[in-house]
Amino acid sequence: MGIVAAQLLVVEDDPAIGSELAEALTGHGFGVVLAETGQRALAAARERPPDLILLDLGLPDIDGVTLCRRLRTALPLTVIVVLTARTREFEVVVALDAGADDYLTKPFRLTELLARLRAHLRRRQAVPQERAVEVGRLRLDLAAQRALLDGVELELRPKEFDLLAALVTRAGQMVTREQLMEEVWDANWFGSTKTLDVHVSALRRKLAMLGEDPERITTIRGRGYRYETTG
Repeated sequence: MGIVAAQLLVVEDDPAIGSELAEALTGHGFGVVLAETGQRALAAARERPPDLILLDLGLPDIDGVTLCRRLRTALPLTVIVVLTARTREFEVVVALDAGADDYLTKPFRLTELLARLRAHLRRRQAVPQERAVEVGRLRLDLAAQRALLDGVELELRPKEFDLLAALVTRAGQMVTREQLMEEVWDANWFGSTKTLDVHVSALRRKLAMLGEDPERITTIRGRGYRYETTG
């Protein structure tokens, strides 16, 4: 499988669903820890930090978005994939903004979940190219995964850095939504691309916090985004 050593924390309050997920994922090479409450999830994450977290947002003790934010603070490099019912899809934007990397709406197919998890692992384990890119005031160190604006480091989550790198390495060119989804999330994406839009909004906010024009990242309506070479 190539991912036997990957540790996955499944946070699901329904014992039947949680057990079924744990059994299926274990059978595909993951080491799985199951937590049925937010408090147990936090304890499990502290005891053995996982490589990935599969987080159901409907928990009995802690609001799922709040838990997502707490897990992200404690584990800045861990991939978090949230699960939400289609009737509560509005939660997705809030959860992504709280630190989630990706999401799936219920019901979903196991094959789709496995594809997403493996894709995130490949991205996480990939060795970055040893080079730097500079555009205007911004400098990206691709090997160190750092972004500096006038020498001040932007506090970016892994997917935010990957997205910024995908745009900056093609500065002045439009990068389509499909290209960004495939390169940053390494998946053939169907349906909603809220994930991309939320991450672009986060990048704009963080650039603005350090005095850069957030419109450096220009929206090409219905097609994609472009990082401007001048602004």
